[in-house]
Amino acid sequence: MQKSVFHPESIDREQIRMLAKLPPHKRVRAMLDARELAVGLIRGRLRRKYPDLSINLLNMKVLEELARAR
Repeated sequence: MQKSVFHPESIDREQIRMLAKLPPHKRVRAMLDARELAVGLIRGRLRRKYPDLSINLLNMKVLEELARAR
C-alpha cells in the first residue's frame, strides 16, 4: 500500500480552476463567504483572548488585525 503525499499547491491550483469556471457573480459570492469566515475566525479568537471587551472595541481589534495582514 502506497502512502499518499499531501501537496497543497495542487489543491490550490484545482481550486483556482474551479473558481475560474464560475460566473462572476458566484466568484464574488465565494470571495465574500471566505472573507466572512476569516473575519469570524479572527473575531472568535479575539473574543476568547479578550472576553470582557465591548463589541465596539472587539471590532476595532478585528480591524487592526485585518489592516496588519495587508
